[in-house]
Amino acid sequence: MIEKIITLDSVEPVEIYGVNDLKLNVIKKYFPKLKIIARGYSIKVLGDEAEIANFEKKLSMMVEYYHKNGLLTDTVIERLLGQTGDNLLHEKEEATGSDIILFGNSGLVIKARTDNQRKMMQSVGKNDMIFAVGPAGTGKTYTAVALAVRALKNKEVKRIILTRPAVEAGENLGFLPGDLKEKLDPYMQPLYDALHDMIPIDKLNQYIEAKIIQIAPLAFMRGRTLDNAFVILDEAQNTTESQMKMFLTRMGANAKFIINGDMTQIDLPRNQTSGLAQAVRLLKKTEGIEIIELTTVDVIRHRLVKAIIEKYEGDAIRK
Repeated sequence: MIEKIITLDSVEPVEIYGVNDLKLNVIKKYFPKLKIIARGYSIKVLGDEAEIANFEKKLSMMVEYYHKNGLLTDTVIERLLGQTGDNLLHEKEEATGSDIILFGNSGLVIKARTDNQRKMMQSVGKNDMIFAVGPAGTGKTYTAVALAVRALKNKEVKRIILTRPAVEAGENLGFLPGDLKEKLDPYMQPLYDALHDMIPIDKLNQYIEAKIIQIAPLAFMRGRTLDNAFVILDEAQNTTESQMKMFLTRMGANAKFIINGDMTQIDLPRNQTSGLAQAVRLLKKTEGIEIIELTTVDVIRHRLVKAIIEKYEGDAIRK
């Protein structure tokens, strides 16, 4: 056993340790064979020489990630420590200006943060239709909305259309109180949340009033031709086969479509097949369409989300 003192000379300790050592406790979990004692700018590490060298390498990567991105959350730490060395280096190298999708409100930098989010960003320039399929927390909706807002700001399209099945798949809104907008808003809130990060509220309200940005349930797409538009279908796993066919055939000239869904969260009746499942099966080798499969590696919410998804996936396999 050897002892080594590592000095944090380019970052404030709290950025690495976290408040009340919450981040440090996450780090310690990945190095159970080491005794790690942090005091101010110094970290004393006791253990095997190879383990200490690995710890020092990962610590250096965390510091570099912080300098490049301006933050280091416990979720980011989990992702950095949980991947192989090659993936860590790739993650570090890819976290550059080329990942930036757009600048949101108050200078918020909105960028692709995982390999599959980067794939979405790259694919939208090559394909007119993208299916982004994967579990909760992988940034499917947020990345898609950011790409749509960028296209509108760059005058590549004239409008953004955001849609999703409301009230599971049935869209039975009549029993809810209020006017149509009040009935729909709770189901469209994730889309509003993303837009609020990217467009000033006054401007967003102007866009919505002028129908430059339209947020509507899937049933309202019937009979329309969606041209010169960036169209996002969210929660697509809850479309029926006929609804999905209806939606896909709305595509007009100069249109981009992104279809998001999570095949593990289908709310349709048992006797109905998900329109997303059918579309992915039928269209996976169609030119101009790319299907991107996100995984737990892409989860960017709280670190527990990844653990929860993995536990549920393991339970489903055992059944």
